Amino acid sequence: MATGEPDADERRMLPAPAGASLPDRADGIGRASRAGFALPASSGMAGRIRRAARDAVAVERDRGAGFLSLPVLLAAGAALYWTLPFEPGFPLLGSLVGAAIALRLAAAEGGMARLAATAALMVALGALAGKAETWRASTPMLGAEIPTMVTGRVAAIERQASGRVRLTIDVSATARPTLRHAPRRVRLSARAIPATLVPGDGVSGYARLFPPSGPARPHGYDFAFESYMDGIGATGFFLTNPVETDLPAAAGWRQELLARVGRMREAISARIVERVGGAEGAIAAALIAGTRAGIPEEVNEDLRKTGLAHVLSISGLHMALVAGTVMLTLRFLFALAPGFASRRPVKKYAAVAALLAASYYLVICGAAVAAQRSFIMIAVMLVALLFDRAALTMRNLAISALIVVAVAPHEVVGPSFQMSFAATGALIAAYAAWSERRLRHPPGGGRNHDRALPRALLGKGLAYAGGIAATSLIAGTATALYGVWHFHRASPLGLVANLLAMPVVSLVVMPSAVLAGVLMPFGLDGPALDLMGWGIGVMLAVARRLAELTPIDAVGAIPAAAVLTLTVALVLATVLTTWLRLLALPLLVAGLAIIAGRDLPDLFVSDDGRLVAMRMGNGDLSVSRPRPSDFVTGIWMDAAMAGAVVRPVMTSGGAEQASGVPQPFSPPEPDTPFTCTGGACAARHASGALVVWVSEGVSASGHCGTAALMVIEDATVAAPCPAGSSTTVLTRRDLARRGSAEGRFTAAGEGRGANVALRRAIREPFRPWHAHRSFSREARGMPPYEPERRKPDESSAGAPAGRSPDAPAQ
Repeated sequence: MATGEPDADERRMLPAPAGASLPDRADGIGRASRAGFALPASSGMAGRIRRAARDAVAVERDRGAGFLSLPVLLAAGAALYWTLPFEPGFPLLGSLVGAAIALRLAAAEGGMARLAATAALMVALGALAGKAETWRASTPMLGAEIPTMVTGRVAAIERQASGRVRLTIDVSATARPTLRHAPRRVRLSARAIPATLVPGDGVSGYARLFPPSGPARPHGYDFAFESYMDGIGATGFFLTNPVETDLPAAAGWRQELLARVGRMREAISARIVERVGGAEGAIAAALIAGTRAGIPEEVNEDLRKTGLAHVLSISGLHMALVAGTVMLTLRFLFALAPGFASRRPVKKYAAVAALLAASYYLVICGAAVAAQRSFIMIAVMLVALLFDRAALTMRNLAISALIVVAVAPHEVVGPSFQMSFAATGALIAAYAAWSERRLRHPPGGGRNHDRALPRALLGKGLAYAGGIAATSLIAGTATALYGVWHFHRASPLGLVANLLAMPVVSLVVMPSAVLAGVLMPFGLDGPALDLMGWGIGVMLAVARRLAELTPIDAVGAIPAAAVLTLTVALVLATVLTTWLRLLALPLLVAGLAIIAGRDLPDLFVSDDGRLVAMRMGNGDLSVSRPRPSDFVTGIWMDAAMAGAVVRPVMTSGGAEQASGVPQPFSPPEPDTPFTCTGGACAARHASGALVVWVSEGVSASGHCGTAALMVIEDATVAAPCPAGSSTTVLTRRDLARRGSAEGRFTAAGEGRGANVALRRAIREPFRPWHAHRSFSREARGMPPYEPERRKPDESSAGAPAGRSPDAPAQ
């Protein structure tokens, strides 16, 4: 039973009594000496700094900084594993863990050697957790594009805003051809599906399968990595509309359970979209059932520009709002029965109900990894309440991080994990600093009781608005780094957008969602959904208007060194509580200096060799194809801070050199768009460097020595330029193996134009999520597959035109 007295942890957070130093409060000097932190006595400024540092370290140890550093080290080990240039084996990682344990046992207790061994152990355990997750996934990945008949069980159905439907299918069989190494799960889109098709049903249809692609640029979002961790071995689309089919094998209990949940989510989404309608209905379905595919792209873009896109992701905010709504409602109802509330631990009852509500919400929203992480965070905090502990503390956040990294270590390198924990950690640290300041400098008492009611309400309103503004500013600042790193975008008006929209989301949208979820089984959810739709409409109106006013949102790619430096600064600023947090300032300055001195990419090459783009002097992006991929060029534009895409100038005819080598264009002027003709394109950078793209079947040797970079869309070409040539050559085989490329031009000396320094998206030897790349025809230097012509009397029932039913499987 709570006594109202502060516990040991809370006493450490209180300010020291008058006349007592912080180390005296908890015997910090003695602890620091026993821990090996004792420093030699000295006089003067240096001595005072040493004593202050010794005292601060002792306080940090008493406040649990050592424990808070454990998830940071574990996450660092996992991140190190994912970024290694080779795949370590279990023996190597197990040996590192064993060595760290042995060193820790051998080191003196409390000494620096023991601390270093503990840190090394946590890093090694993080890397081992990543290796274990990779082994657990072991996703079979398709090696090459191929059409085949796919038969399987529907795991999920997503209805997109374009009208198409995306199916996630557990594959049971393939035919025409039968794949020798078929993926276990695929994600395919279709123009239409049977009206009665629901998760758990069998489906069959002829589809074109593609292997998961790599990043559109180095350090970009890796679709192959995410697909591997999600168990998706191929993507693609149905060539004909799929049909329902009976499967020979019955679904297992796990598949059946997931199918039931999927059918329930489908029914809930359909009900919401039917009642609310439009973009508001699609967003309401995303917030309740986790189905985001139906949101129009222009709405997504408005939310991204204004920093409100986090509302769409089932995150800690949504879990907290759901659990908080349930908990506050129950506390209010319990307060109506004061006799019962005074005799029973009603706060714990409400916490249990909130935990059950969050668990139900996790199931309904699809239990994606991000939602699981958010649930773990809120569950730890609610369990803390059951044991009479403070819910929102840095220690609880650390426990949540330890669990998340242990369960899903690949989330460490994803934006959701980074942004969520950065925001939560910064908010907790800021609140703790504010609370400690109020304890040291309490406001004058007794002066606010005599204020008139309107003035009191105004004060409460201003305080609420100030809290939202401070929350948005702190969380937005902490997450901006990772938003820029992953998406190359920022939200200049994000503070204004969150200040205007989040009160509606917190007070109207999410409480209405909870009420609709409670009333939906009884068919009484209509008014709650209407109110929810109105609140979402207000949010969209704010996003639409501010998106129009946003001057710029693309901020360009930033170096990895800046991200690491600023991450360490953020950790120091949030974990430490004494003046030692000032150590984050030089790291902050260094990280910002690295960003200020960055060089934006000058050119990009797609991983299939079909598209080349170069940044022009006016900031626009010149491309080599009249109809480039909007998705890929969008990523490149954000990374290069490009203002617009400039399509190539198409010409006909061409001159020839005296040697007879085709030269289908005259040397272009510097800083002009690509000029294309005769199966080749060329552009000259402002530095003078010439970039040439050559299609399959066109001679490329005539450009050796004159072009800084030559991209050849032909996997069969081998070394067209002689050894020692100044021309860097990328063939389709190179790109098929090592993925997309980006480059920067560097001066090559007087009269030599410029050289190009390339960075590749994928390294060899391949990691498990990229191993499938070595099996494509392009990666093996083979020409594209050409089907044999069928004889007139040859049966080809069911096979699509242009492909033999006996085509080889991949």
